Amino acid sequence: MDMNTAEKIRFLAGRRNMTMGDLAEGTNQTRQNFSNKMTRCNFKESELAEIAGVLGCELKIVFVDKQTGDEI
Repeated sequence: MDMNTAEKIRFLAGRRNMTMGDLAEGTNQTRQNFSNKMTRCNFKESELAEIAGVLGCELKIVFVDKQTGDEI
């Protein structure tokens, strides 16, 4: 099952018994701002790295060349 980024964040937060409020606080955002980003699934790479850190995860973003299969 494919999940979008916000769904992945919710899933991981649930595993860690964290609320969206906890994540908002951990990333120094208001709950409203964080909620808006979750609704729009609109994050900067730096924000995703910060969220990953709060969740105790490593963020990995990979581009895969469709012609060669190389990961960049």
